[in-house]
Amino acid sequence: MSVASLRVPRSVCSESCPSGYRQAVKEGKPACCFDCVPCSQGEIANNGKSVGCLPCPEGQWSNKKHDQCILKGIDVLSYEEALGMTLTITAAFLTALTAAILCVFIKYRATSIVKANNRGLSFALLLSLMLCFLCTFIFVGSPRKYTCMLRQTIFGIVFSISVSSILAKTIVVVTAFKATNPNSQARRWLGSKTPWSIVVSCSLAQVLICVIWLLISPPFPELNTKSSNEKIIFACNEGENVFFYCMLGYMGLLATVSFIVAFLSRNLPGSFNEAKLITFSMLVFVSVWISFIPAYLSTRGKYMVAVEVFAILCSSAGLLGCIFFPKCYIILLKPTKNRKQYLVGKSHSLK
Repeated sequence: MSVASLRVPRSVCSESCPSGYRQAVKEGKPACCFDCVPCSQGEIANNGKSVGCLPCPEGQWSNKKHDQCILKGIDVLSYEEALGMTLTITAAFLTALTAAILCVFIKYRATSIVKANNRGLSFALLLSLMLCFLCTFIFVGSPRKYTCMLRQTIFGIVFSISVSSILAKTIVVVTAFKATNPNSQARRWLGSKTPWSIVVSCSLAQVLICVIWLLISPPFPELNTKSSNEKIIFACNEGENVFFYCMLGYMGLLATVSFIVAFLSRNLPGSFNEAKLITFSMLVFVSVWISFIPAYLSTRGKYMVAVEVFAILCSSAGLLGCIFFPKCYIILLKPTKNRKQYLVGKSHSLK
């Protein structure tokens, strides 16, 4: 007999599948004939004779070879990675820049350009912008119970103070122009109480929204294992999203009113052309936050947080640059223009 005739016959017509593959019986063929089909994402097979793949338990995911389950990575915007580090360095730089501008305004507080259009509101706006930049640090790092509760509410309140200050400055601009006539009824609204009343009342409405939010459905840290296949998203659950959008909506309402008032008064002469600066600043502000909403809704995990931080930095920097950079340019580089006669113009004078 030949050697071939003495060979033990095989009981299958297909080789065993490698790890990460399952056996799929060929249609119309005996059960011993099968194809090797790779396991789907999140499933493994470490036995070449497996008919089906086994799903990985919650919190784990299959490796590239699909032969074992591994722990999912934690997706969080941290200070150690490049994205988080870039955002925090930018926020720190803008905070220092705002503090420097505030020091300039305090040093030259007796000059005409600082006194124009209520220097107290300018100081309040600069302080609130500093807080806007600083509040971005609450968004970076692993979420905690207190950071989740504070980050959106602090952001909303501080931004409302900033926009309310701009609205008050705009109203002061318009009122001051109308009050150039000694017989004008608008002169009584130029007192110090009027602008601060606007800031306090507009900010209190946002505080009320945030307090109700914290009492009814406060944000909390959450490990989300379902939104992403390969990572566990460690982020803040905002609770009732309706409060988050109410907060943004109210802030948008204040910004829109400020923009409209400033735009309608942009052609006022002399020192009152600060309305032009406010118009440009609110245009930047509104554009950033209109772009923020679709970008925010289309991202997940740390990139969702990064989008919000980026919007906070850009909108705050827009307010700082459009309103205060031109004034600092005159104060530091063109001191001859920092005079009452130059700011008022030829056809108007401050009463």
